[in-house]
Amino acid sequence: MNARPLNVAVIGAGPAGIYASDILSKSGMEVCIDLFERLPAPYGLVRYGVAPDHPRIKQIIVALYKILQRGDIRLIGNVEVGRDITVAELRERYDAIILSTGADTDAPLDIPGIDAPEVYGGADFVSWYDAHPDHPRTWPLNASEVAVIGVGNVGLDIARVLAKNVQDLLVTEIPGNVAQALAASPVTDVHIFGRRGPAQVKFTPLELRELGKQPGVNVTVDEEDFEYDEGSQAALASSNQQRQVVKTLEGYAMQDPEDLTGARTIHIHLFQSPVEVLTDEGGHVSALRTERTRLNGDGTVTGTGETRDWPVQAVYRAVGYAGSPIEGLPFDHERHVLPNEGGRVLDQDGQPLTGVYATGWIRRGPVGLIGSTKSDAQETISNLVADAQAGLLGSGRQDGAQAGHDAVMALLTDREVPFTTWEGWELLDAYERELGEAYGEVEGGRGGRERVKVVARDAMTAISRSSDVPVDLIGEPDADRVPQRVAHRLED
Repeated sequence: MNARPLNVAVIGAGPAGIYASDILSKSGMEVCIDLFERLPAPYGLVRYGVAPDHPRIKQIIVALYKILQRGDIRLIGNVEVGRDITVAELRERYDAIILSTGADTDAPLDIPGIDAPEVYGGADFVSWYDAHPDHPRTWPLNASEVAVIGVGNVGLDIARVLAKNVQDLLVTEIPGNVAQALAASPVTDVHIFGRRGPAQVKFTPLELRELGKQPGVNVTVDEEDFEYDEGSQAALASSNQQRQVVKTLEGYAMQDPEDLTGARTIHIHLFQSPVEVLTDEGGHVSALRTERTRLNGDGTVTGTGETRDWPVQAVYRAVGYAGSPIEGLPFDHERHVLPNEGGRVLDQDGQPLTGVYATGWIRRGPVGLIGSTKSDAQETISNLVADAQAGLLGSGRQDGAQAGHDAVMALLTDREVPFTTWEGWELLDAYERELGEAYGEVEGGRGGRERVKVVARDAMTAISRSSDVPVDLIGEPDADRVPQRVAHRLED
C-alpha cells in the first residue's frame, strides 16, 4: 500500500461515476478522488437522458446529491477529457483513472433510406428536449405522422413527448424553447415499431401504463400482435415485470374504439421489422416499410416476406445507445465499449492497462439500470483496490506539486479552462429552482415549477462561477462542441 493517499480521477459524473467514487471512498483505503464532468452540471443521463415528465428520476438525483454533498469527492465540471486535458496528462498526475463516460450516441440501424434528412437519432431528440447545452436549440417538428423504431423506454419517452399536450409539460423543468416548438407541432399519429412480440418488448410496466394516462392521447395495439411461442411463455413465467407489460398491452388492445376520442394517437405495432425508409422524389421521408415477422419457437423471429408501407414524414431511431471512443484509449468499435476484464481496461494485446479502469455503460454497453450500475462499480473498485494492495498503482508517481488535485487545478488554470465545482453546481441548482418559481407564474398561472433548466453552457458556467450572467439563458451552442452528427441543424 502507498504511504500517501491514492490519487484517483473518475471521468464522468453520471450515476456510474458517482457510485464508483462513493464505493471507492468507503473502501478503507486513504484516497483522494476528483470527479471530472464535461458539462457544468453533474448527473449525466439522469439530467440529460430522461424525459422531463418522469418525476421518479428525482429520487435518483436525491441519492446522487447526498453522495456529492459530503465533500469528500471533489467535482470538477466543465472539463472535457480529450479537449481540455488529455488521458495521458491525467495518467501522469493520478495513480488511477476510472472511465465512466457512459453511452451518449444512437446505436446504428443499417437499412436503406436511413440517411434521409427526416430520420433522427432518438438520443439527439432526447438531448434537445432535455436542454443539453451542446445540441442545437431547434428541432424540425413538421411531421403529422411519425415512426419510432424501438420498443424500449427511450422509444416510449419519444412517443409520449411528441404526442403529449404541451400544457401538461409546463409543470416540468422543460425550457421555453422546447415548449414553444412542441406546442406548434402538427403531429397526430405516432407509430412505435418492434420486430418481436409482446413477451420480448423492453418497456417497463410503469412507463407503459403512464402512456395511456395522457389527456387527449389514445394508445392502441392490434389484437393480431399477441402471439406466444414456447420461448415467449418461458420469458413470461420467469418475469413478473414482463407479465405486467403484456397485461397492459392487452388492455390497450381491448379498448372500445368509441372510447378513443383523443386528438393524437400512439400506435404500438409488434412483429414488424423495419426494412426500408421510403422517400419521395425530393429525397424526403414518405413512409416506413416493415416486414411482418413470426416467432421461431424460442422467442426469436423470422421475416415472413409480407411487407407493409406506413405513411410517415419522420422516423426516430430508438434501438439503443452506444458509447463513444475516448482519445488515447483502446476502443471496441463493434460493442462500442472500452475493452476490459472486470473493469480493468485492456490494451490492444489484451493486457490490462496499469491504473486504467471502466465502469457503467462504457464498460458493459447500454444495458441495465441503477442496480447493474452499482454492481459494475463494485467489481471495478474491488479490482482497483486489489491492484493498489498489490503495489501496482502509484509506484511511478511523484509526490507534491506534480501529482493529483493541485497539479491538475494548476494546469487547468494555466490553460484558462473555466472549470466549475460542487459549490458552483449548488449555485446553478438554486438559480434553476428560482427560475422555476418565476416561470410558473408567467405560464398560465399554474404556480411555481420545481426548476427550469438553464440551457446555454456559458450561462451555466457563469452562474456556477459567480460571474456576470448572460441575458439569454438559452442562446446557441458553441459550434465546435456540437456533435458532428447533428451539426447540420445549426444551418437549418
